[in-house]
Amino acid sequence: MVHGEVWTAKELFVYPNEYIYWTIQIVMYPFMTGLVAGAFVLSSLYHVFGVKQLKEIARFSLAFSFALLPVAMMPLLLHLQFPFRGIEVMMTPHFTSAIAAFGIVFTTYGMIVAAELWFVYRKFFVETALELRKLTVRSFVQQVRYILYSVLTLGAWDISEHSLEKDERAVKMLAGLGIPVACFLHGYAGFIFGSVKANALWMTPLMPVIFICSAVVSGIALCIITYIATMEIRKAIHAWRLKNNPALPSIEELKSAELQDVTMTSRYLVMFLILAITLELLDLIFRGYTAVKSWDILRSVIYDKDFFNIFVIQYGMGNLIPFILFLMPRLTIRRAVVGTLLVLLGVFMMRWNVVIGGQAFSSSLAGFMHYHLPIWPDSLETFKEGLFGALLVAATPFVLFWLLGRIIPIFSVKNTH
Repeated sequence: MVHGEVWTAKELFVYPNEYIYWTIQIVMYPFMTGLVAGAFVLSSLYHVFGVKQLKEIARFSLAFSFALLPVAMMPLLLHLQFPFRGIEVMMTPHFTSAIAAFGIVFTTYGMIVAAELWFVYRKFFVETALELRKLTVRSFVQQVRYILYSVLTLGAWDISEHSLEKDERAVKMLAGLGIPVACFLHGYAGFIFGSVKANALWMTPLMPVIFICSAVVSGIALCIITYIATMEIRKAIHAWRLKNNPALPSIEELKSAELQDVTMTSRYLVMFLILAITLELLDLIFRGYTAVKSWDILRSVIYDKDFFNIFVIQYGMGNLIPFILFLMPRLTIRRAVVGTLLVLLGVFMMRWNVVIGGQAFSSSLAGFMHYHLPIWPDSLETFKEGLFGALLVAATPFVLFWLLGRIIPIFSVKNTH
């Protein structure tokens, strides 16, 4: 059976060899890379631009960006028919194609994020290793932790004030360098779509810019919703500990700090959301004004076949409603949760409408194809290209983030400078 035949339904005149080849995993690919870039940009607002109010969530988003990074290539590996060939992009990078150049950009960005994270937590690594070294008798777990943190110090044991100031300058430099690299990491995904001359929906010079702006929006939104979820878990644990130790900070103090962080971060979310909406509407208006030869088939897809997906879910539920929720005075945690979830839905549907909607019309410009997402897998292919494959990709960064949180104190201020 031809790849794509299982989930493709054809309508009117469609060429026999045409199918929906790029499926849910290609939707998840720009979505996940956008989350990586957006989370890093949020952390850089503090490290580069000195927004003090974002100090707590900046450290959180930097660690979350690092946890998201290994998942960026996961959708491509699941989509490939021969996934073992995917490593060739990393091992033989060159600039003759956008996909091949991704190997260089991805490696560079990974090294920048890892180095910045190391400078931020170097003091914690040294202090923890020195405390464990003082123990005359160490358990197996303590011995493993001692070896781990000793290795993570990379031999840099100096934690004097002068040395920590150098670390701060290095963090600021790496964060400033990482912003254009992060934008290029995700912008090239839009470049791939925008440079496909054979597809009328994708061929636009605004595609990379639209992808970058929506990436920042989705990354900030995911950091907010994850930050709220982890803070709620922390408050539940803190309430249990408060019974035995009344000297600990009250629950109200934690709630106040959480609301302050979320409110400040949501302002930047609204700013980038306005920019993303403006660019998307500008592209739509430009297409209608120029009305090229393929506009008739595009118009039938945008205003008829995918009207509900584009104007109801993406623009209505994913852009307009959260925009109103965040602009209303006295932002609450519940309203922030609803707003960020709708923003993530809107960005995901934007990726869906670009990838799936771009394949919805035939090259004959006289037929349509419909994508039916495989829900229950009956083979390895329908698992990878179906709902369960997408859920696997979506859940993986949270597992990695939890494991990372077992190594570094994402919330503890005293262990970092």
